[in-house]
Amino acid sequence: MIRSELIARIVQQNPHLTGEEGEAIVRAALDRIGDALAAGDRVELRDFGTFSVRDREARTSRNPRTGEQVATPARAHVQFRPGKTMRARLNLKRADPELEAEVKRLLRAS
Repeated sequence: MIRSELIARIVQQNPHLTGEEGEAIVRAALDRIGDALAAGDRVELRDFGTFSVRDREARTSRNPRTGEQVATPARAHVQFRPGKTMRARLNLKRADPELEAEVKRLLRAS
């Protein structure tokens, strides 16, 4: 799903919203998550997952075309860890019949 599809779905599920209002909602939510991560905060969305910022140390890499060694500076990256309910939803189709009832129970509880 891309951003425009998310906006369209929000507007479809909330007929009282216009497309511009749906876009403003999505923009505000994503901007707030980005601002929190830029400030070094952790963002937790219950039943979905957690976003956090991790630091990568400086290292030596190789240019794949030339094989030349290149210094890669230290930098931050965003890490996402899915929540328990999200993992259950992702694995529902892969679950064996014995676990399926437990997964469905978790989904109903959230």
